[in-house]
Amino acid sequence: MTWPVGDPQALVLAVGLDLLLGDPPNRYHLVAWMGGLIERLRRVGPQAGRWRPLLAGAGICVCGGLLSLAIAAVVGWLRSWSGMLGVLIEAVVLKMTFSVRGLAEAGAAVEACLRAGQLAEARRLLSWHLVSRDTSTLTEPLVAAAAIESVAENTNDSVVAPWLFYLLAGLPAALAYRYANTADAMLGYRDAQREWLGKVPARLDDGLNWLPARLTAVLVLLTGWVVGGRSVGAVRVWWRDAGQTASPNAGHPMAAAAGVLAVALPKPGHYWLGAGQRLPEAADLRRAIMLLDATAALALVGAVLGLVWLR
Repeated sequence: MTWPVGDPQALVLAVGLDLLLGDPPNRYHLVAWMGGLIERLRRVGPQAGRWRPLLAGAGICVCGGLLSLAIAAVVGWLRSWSGMLGVLIEAVVLKMTFSVRGLAEAGAAVEACLRAGQLAEARRLLSWHLVSRDTSTLTEPLVAAAAIESVAENTNDSVVAPWLFYLLAGLPAALAYRYANTADAMLGYRDAQREWLGKVPARLDDGLNWLPARLTAVLVLLTGWVVGGRSVGAVRVWWRDAGQTASPNAGHPMAAAAGVLAVALPKPGHYWLGAGQRLPEAADLRRAIMLLDATAALALVGAVLGLVWLR
């Protein structure tokens, strides 16, 4: 049996499903199932000491890789005898690894609340859909900044990176990336319970996102004209500020977005991307969503052309 390879038809169909239908409820969502598995493994894994949790974290990552291969193998088998039905099945599974519509809707919901002057609700939606930090004391500009940061970072995590791995190594790679990214989101914290358990997932996610994050930044810069971005100034901000974040990757799409939108994106006590530029407002969040759409469109064209060439 051969593993399924990336198929431009499946990718285009998956994007169409995403734009038309959005994300399914969690009880039907593959990523939610991944998260459930990771949480169960976390609960039974060792938490005391260093080496045992470290090895347990590595084991969680190995489980994700094997699961990804198994799912892809089943899809490949279905494709071998079911023709276009198999393409549809692959598209449905692939769609679970990314979300353009869901990310845009999450950002738009925060924007709508800011425009209506509903700061408390904007804070709630921001923490519910987009960020894990405490949002209870954020001012309107900081809410807008945090939302723009999350939309920019997730343009990589939830769009460009899954498509790039699908281009490079088909469905197994896209699924494995999504599992690794989910494991990092759940375990990659420096608290007493996850300090060592999450080290391997965090470093794996850093390695997997090294190329996609920088590619996303370039795509953001290339599509900046859609929102009236400044090319030279945006490149300067990206080059200057991308290394400010604790993550070696998150700062790249975020700093590129700050440069294109000509706004400052501060996280007090941590970083200040686009220093010297004005703080953002609700209208800038709308521009960030437009930038997401344009970046996704350019990434899709590149991925489809790449898949056609590789096949």
